[in-house]
Amino acid sequence: MTITAETGTVTARRNVHTTDVLEAIYDHTVEFVANEVIPHGNAWEEAGKVPREVLRQMGALGMFSLRVPEEHGGLGLGMLASATYAEALGTSTYGGFEATVLVHSDMALPHLLNSGTPEQLERWLPPVLAGETILSIGVTEPDAGSDVAGLRTTAVRDGDGWRINGRKTFITNAVYGDLVIVAARTDASERYGISMFLVPTDTLGFAVASKLDKHGWLCSDTAELTLDDVWVGADQLLGTEHRGFQETMRNFQNERMVLVGMAVGASQVALDLTTAYCSERRAFGGHLSDLGAIRQRLAMRQAEVDAVRASMYHAAWMGDGLKAFGAEVANRVMYDCLQFHGGMGYMRESTIERMTRDARILPIGGGATEVLLEEVAKRSFG
Repeated sequence: MTITAETGTVTARRNVHTTDVLEAIYDHTVEFVANEVIPHGNAWEEAGKVPREVLRQMGALGMFSLRVPEEHGGLGLGMLASATYAEALGTSTYGGFEATVLVHSDMALPHLLNSGTPEQLERWLPPVLAGETILSIGVTEPDAGSDVAGLRTTAVRDGDGWRINGRKTFITNAVYGDLVIVAARTDASERYGISMFLVPTDTLGFAVASKLDKHGWLCSDTAELTLDDVWVGADQLLGTEHRGFQETMRNFQNERMVLVGMAVGASQVALDLTTAYCSERRAFGGHLSDLGAIRQRLAMRQAEVDAVRASMYHAAWMGDGLKAFGAEVANRVMYDCLQFHGGMGYMRESTIERMTRDARILPIGGGATEVLLEEVAKRSFG
């Protein structure tokens, strides 16, 4: 894999699952990122948002349509396409941009594709794919994050629709987005009695309580939401009543997959940047890259990234998830890469400093590492 200064990766690593179509997706996405994102990313970080015209441009290029069935105007590809796309986006070095895009295309959109009625798809899919209507997923609450079944937002039948009341927090794309897929409790007697609803952000009673100031992902808008007697029609119920928990869990697998993809793409850029820096930085009568401790640590981190990448594509091929390992490896990579940049790595002007901040959310979002490992432990120990 090659790299040019601060611009990101420009060639793909082939693997047993790579096809010409997947390689083209990777190359075209990396090219778009290099030309349309990296030169402007700092301004977006300052503004706290990704410009809508960029998302429309991505929509026009078909970048939101990879997983959409052909009968609905998409390419009809599978999880391997999502993994490839996410890894390519991860080369941007701006985690907030990647989050904005992937929440729309690979975290919220699958809910609509998997559960939407023909009428809902006809109404919402064209503007979503065009980047005109930006999606977000409203599950997390102040008292319910990884524990989705613990959410307190309620939806009660009211006439020919539903009345929703509650709060949501840490919701990506909700400040400047257009349509939130809201999870709400519809069966008070059942812990898993949750349903999903399509709620346009201009609905009466829907409000952004605050735009949240984050540690990283600065060009990704994140909101705390209030839903105060928000009324939605029966046609805005997404999927089967009381089955929203199961549908959410199904879609989380793709969410976790693309988070790993982001981690792999960013980790590779971080390693390439650090290798180049250590080869140029003079110290102790030579270069940092002459020091065995540094060379060996970077070699070990590269091996870990290669292992996560291979596991990710295999898991995508199998249709499963691989989040806990990949997110933790990404943070180990960023820690070492910042360390080897020395004082410069701690400066806000350096790419590696931003990437380290952005990577910290990966073991938290989409299911915390501890929660995912406990699920693995349950299967191991019963």
